[in-house]
Amino acid sequence: MSYSSDKEAVDDLVKKYQELNKEIAKVIVGQEEVVKNLLISIFSNGHCLLVGVPGLAKTLLVNTIAQVLGLSFNRIQFTPDLMPSDIIGSEILDENRNFKFIPGPLFSNLILADEINRTPPKTQSALLESMQEKMVTTGGKTYELPKPFFVLATQNPIEQEGTYPLPEAQLDRFMFNIWLDYPTFEEEVNIVKNTTANLSVDLNKIMSGEEILYFQSLIRKVPVPDNVMQYAVKLAASTRPSNSNAKELVKNYLSWGAGPRASQYLVIGAKCHAVLNGKYSPDIEDVKAVAEPILRHRIVRNYKAEAEGYSIENIIEELKESI
Repeated sequence: MSYSSDKEAVDDLVKKYQELNKEIAKVIVGQEEVVKNLLISIFSNGHCLLVGVPGLAKTLLVNTIAQVLGLSFNRIQFTPDLMPSDIIGSEILDENRNFKFIPGPLFSNLILADEINRTPPKTQSALLESMQEKMVTTGGKTYELPKPFFVLATQNPIEQEGTYPLPEAQLDRFMFNIWLDYPTFEEEVNIVKNTTANLSVDLNKIMSGEEILYFQSLIRKVPVPDNVMQYAVKLAASTRPSNSNAKELVKNYLSWGAGPRASQYLVIGAKCHAVLNGKYSPDIEDVKAVAEPILRHRIVRNYKAEAEGYSIENIIEELKESI
């Protein structure tokens, strides 16, 4: 894969992004915003938390993306009795009585962590090292995970019995928190038409793992104007109630704000959003476009906000416009 310039590479990525959308649309009806954010997180080398009620094709979406990107894919169903070794793998004695490591399902390019909040914290934390360091340690040895590596976790927002809310440290490792909504009436008619007939869809592979790694490094090289960088950092800092310059809105309604990782993701997400829209450098609008899914799970409302019906989305929208 060789390009005469970074500009040519950006143009090719835009073309491939459009092809990816066309292929995914063969299987997934609607959900354009969700698909866009998922692809941004992949090209930004981030992880995603998908939140939605059952039956919104979360698993199908992730499986489809794995196919069109030519990535190996594993689905892990998180249950209350799942152990860390069920994810990472375990050591066994071979026929020569030597310990041998058998890799678990985590050793794949794309991991679907289905209903991640159904498993206890001990097993949830088994994902922490892999998400941050892209490696796992077991039996005193460290094993590198295949590259590229992404965790796309799903969470059901309505069944809270028997669930274990994700700790803040783990939530912070997800670049995006994406909410899946119900399809529109027309979309639902199309879904029912497609899924109740004997139709089979052949998906074309649009990209390879090597190309994804190349485009990830290309996006890192995109220049960011100073005013855009400052806007992203100010936006993340504006969510912190302890900040001396915090607005009354934040002091009144938030008990916790976003950390520096939010600033990093706002900048890398804005770079990727700009590139996928055919621009060679991001502007403030690109930061605003990715702000909600990046900040949503890093901000904690207090009881006053809940009592007065102030949603996280309302607060983020007001902060975006006030800076």
